[in-house]
Amino acid sequence: MTTTVSARPLAGRVALVTGASSGIGEATALALAAAGADVAIVARRADRLKALSERIEKAGGKVFAIEADIARPDSAQGLINDVLAYGKRLDIIVNNAGVMLLSPVSQARAEDWRQMIEVNLVALMELTRTALPHLKESKGHIVNVSSVAGRIANPGAAGYAATKFGVVAFSEALRREVYADKVRVTVIEPGMVETELGDHITNPAMKANLEQRRAATEPLQSEDIAAAVLYAVTQPPRVNVNEILIRPTDQER
Repeated sequence: MTTTVSARPLAGRVALVTGASSGIGEATALALAAAGADVAIVARRADRLKALSERIEKAGGKVFAIEADIARPDSAQGLINDVLAYGKRLDIIVNNAGVMLLSPVSQARAEDWRQMIEVNLVALMELTRTALPHLKESKGHIVNVSSVAGRIANPGAAGYAATKFGVVAFSEALRREVYADKVRVTVIEPGMVETELGDHITNPAMKANLEQRRAATEPLQSEDIAAAVLYAVTQPPRVNVNEILIRPTDQER
């Protein structure tokens, strides 16, 4: 018997992607739209959202752009309301937005820690909590983008690792809360990826160290992570891919 695989396995689904103005979020939005989903893209940079929307529409996809700062305490409910007004349902949420401000603890800035906690963890938790009733209704899928730093805590990355360990812990606890509702939860843990993530590091030594590591490695591309997300969300309903750890071939840790 031959099994036919649909070229648009997400047709009829509505997906929300945060941090969609560049990098992993942008690539994921393109991949989900190509697979047939109506995609709501969220970020702070309106010009980048406009450019991404044009790319998706040119390729025949459907997209709705929302300029928003997910770290604002009052943003989650309005964001979900906007998505529901657009798509009338919500099937997939990809919590991708994040910041990486590396520094040794002794040199760390409290404002950097707070920013990472608010964006990487609290905003993700708030948006997920707000979306959850609608995902239960659709038997949907939550994808949380963590990091290899959510498994291995390296010197100079204590604050960042704390947030990413938190994402992994939140994802697993959530999975155990909602599995009976047929809601699936996946956590993606990328290693070194060629993105803008390191551009805002304020510690010169840590920024130089990251650049040296990147030069010594063939990093993953955003499309590699988008492919992992797409793999997870296109599995049959009986399959929940709980966790994907994905490193460059030549990255040791």
